[in-house]
Amino acid sequence: MPPALLYYAIPGFLLLLSLEAWYSFKENKHLYQTKDTWSSLGLGIGNVIIGFATKAIIFALFIFLYRFRIFDLDATKWWYWLLLFLADDLSYYLFHRTAHHVNWFWASHVVHHSSQHYNLAAALRQTWTGNATGAFLFWVWLPLIGFHPVWILFMQQISLIYQFWIHTETVQKLPRPIEFICNTPSHHRVHHGTDLKYLDKNHGGILIIWDRLFGTFQPEEERPVYGLTTNIESFNPVVIALQTWKDLVSAAYKSGTIKNALNYFTQPPGWSHDGSTKTVQQMRASLKETDPQLHNAPDSHPQNING
Repeated sequence: MPPALLYYAIPGFLLLLSLEAWYSFKENKHLYQTKDTWSSLGLGIGNVIIGFATKAIIFALFIFLYRFRIFDLDATKWWYWLLLFLADDLSYYLFHRTAHHVNWFWASHVVHHSSQHYNLAAALRQTWTGNATGAFLFWVWLPLIGFHPVWILFMQQISLIYQFWIHTETVQKLPRPIEFICNTPSHHRVHHGTDLKYLDKNHGGILIIWDRLFGTFQPEEERPVYGLTTNIESFNPVVIALQTWKDLVSAAYKSGTIKNALNYFTQPPGWSHDGSTKTVQQMRASLKETDPQLHNAPDSHPQNING
């Protein structure tokens, strides 16, 4: 198994979180809400506990796939680490973008977006079901082309550690070169916004270049409204972790046909067999037809069964 960098980083996370909470209280910023923060911590603890088992299984799978590698890549070369960094970050972008467009993956990822507050505690809101439902599939190509599983999981931890600090409103825009290349608090605030023009934007991990290349970049303009388009009205970590799965299964069961039931898991959040709820794309198209000047209105919020 790779070095457990993420676990070693937890004390640092808690220290920075405490400092931000103290600053919020001192400056009367209202960045934190007690029940919401405890929910985030509970979800983070659950993710760590479940991660002990699921990461071991994924590591074993990657070791097996590594036996069939196409190339023997040399980890002592500098270019190995550059290529691994880019490959991991691209894999994260593809996973993250898919998680916002396919209900099967969204049902796990929704947990991370469930807080209506944007702070360092929200960064700890992590899924309990993501590994078990296949998030790791977006990285299976890496051992096959010759990256050793130890270093793949190592780089994934580097990415997650980086992404912790961008969950803050205390840092505004950074120098332009950094904002152009890297994912920053400004870019990630957009990603957590429920405003229509902000939805499904800025999926990058460490780099924002993938969003710029593939057309999913949106700069921060107005302060976002955080949370889900239909919020999970609970602070119970178990409810937050599983509610969307429950809603999907219920909707699929009541949909009338096997095709409709499958679509609830393969279509984007907001898809419904009877049109009672709409996806982000459908809402944007509908609003644009009504008034082309309003299709990016910041106060427009689509509705969907998954929040």
